[in-house]
Amino acid sequence: ALRGVVGSGEHDLEASADAFTLLEQVVAARLGRRLTTVVDTLGTDVPRRRRWLEAARAAGLPAVAVVLDTPAAVCRSRNAARDRPVPARVLTSQLASVAAATTQLADEGWRVIRVAHEETAPGRGEVVRDEVSTEGSLDRRGTGLRGVVLQLSRFPAEGDLLAWLRNVGGAAEAVGLSGIALMDHLIQIPQVGRAWDPIPEPWVTLGALAASTTRLQLGTLVTPVTFREPGITAKAAATLSALSGGRAFVGLGAGWWEREHTAYGLGFPSARERLDALERGVELMKALWAPGTKPYAGQRVSLPETTSYPRPVGPIPVIVGGGGGRSLRIAARLGDGCNVPSDEVGLAKVERYLELVRAEGREVSEVHATVLDLPLVGSDRDDVWARVERHRGRTAAPAFAARHHAGIAAEHAERLAGLAERGVTTAFVAPVGLTTADDVLALAPLASAFG
Repeated sequence: ALRGVVGSGEHDLEASADAFTLLEQVVAARLGRRLTTVVDTLGTDVPRRRRWLEAARAAGLPAVAVVLDTPAAVCRSRNAARDRPVPARVLTSQLASVAAATTQLADEGWRVIRVAHEETAPGRGEVVRDEVSTEGSLDRRGTGLRGVVLQLSRFPAEGDLLAWLRNVGGAAEAVGLSGIALMDHLIQIPQVGRAWDPIPEPWVTLGALAASTTRLQLGTLVTPVTFREPGITAKAAATLSALSGGRAFVGLGAGWWEREHTAYGLGFPSARERLDALERGVELMKALWAPGTKPYAGQRVSLPETTSYPRPVGPIPVIVGGGGGRSLRIAARLGDGCNVPSDEVGLAKVERYLELVRAEGREVSEVHATVLDLPLVGSDRDDVWARVERHRGRTAAPAFAARHHAGIAAEHAERLAGLAERGVTTAFVAPVGLTTADDVLALAPLASAFG
């Protein structure tokens, strides 16, 4: 297409050199501004391809290679049908170059290599299978529930929800985030949006994410014990673990919003009763995930058998949400981690939680001290303040900016690194105004904040 910009038309081969010069200028300008940049070429020019890879790295952006694996026979058939077909010998040379490039990509250090396979039968452009190759760049087993996890609390009201999830999940993997967590609410909470904004059931949604990702840890933050019996949640989490190859975690809490319970015909007991249920729930879930089918008799739970299949693929961390004294004690004694806000009050609770862990005779290195962070991330100063104005509502701009630590991604990365120095192992980040996969790609600098 750029030949048509600098030459007499897209078939003006004499304009090729000028077209590539213009392309280099566009790529350099966009990467210099840390903007998502898509280059649509054959990709067989090794020096140019590697130059773009290094430029993306220098800009702090994830470099993703997409390989269209179309059979040679299909390529030849489509070429023959063109108004101006490529000479056969040229096409043969191109196909050989693409095959060579495909084998070279894994050694070049691309963050993600996405291969789109096409069968011979489908019509033009119909991709029937899509897979992510992480050879040489990512570990398919995942990084564990440590680092920066994206929390999704807002979902599109229109369009293809599944496609949106796939795009967001792919972007989260591309930038190196550790996982994705979903809120578990029946009605959208007022802190996030309007009551009629969509809030999909999380365990079904996590199954979709498990099918479209290969490395991300997946779970809820948090599932109230008042919504469903903990045994049912244990079953759902074990199934997610089996589907995802051991990438499941469970955030569990006592529940707090009476309105959604009443609307769905669920009971809403006292705080003490809900915390009793939380304590029983953690114990019961771990009993059902344990090996064998033997009876279980614990402090608060007795089961005649523990038959529950499929078993999880490895341990499922249980993160107990809530910063109250009893919630922290339950987390320290029975859970695998706690979750509190990322403000100074929350960080004091992290310190208290770690004290309780030690008092239980447990190793601090074996638990997850997690926080929920609500950053406002902009691309530059002007964008930061434009986003503050867009989302602050009736809150004064300075107060809103301070509450959400409004800043560019590099500043948030530095701030999160400071949380790690205070004992935090995992930050669940729910960026203000996140709506697209590009918003997720902008979080790339945050991914390495915890080392």
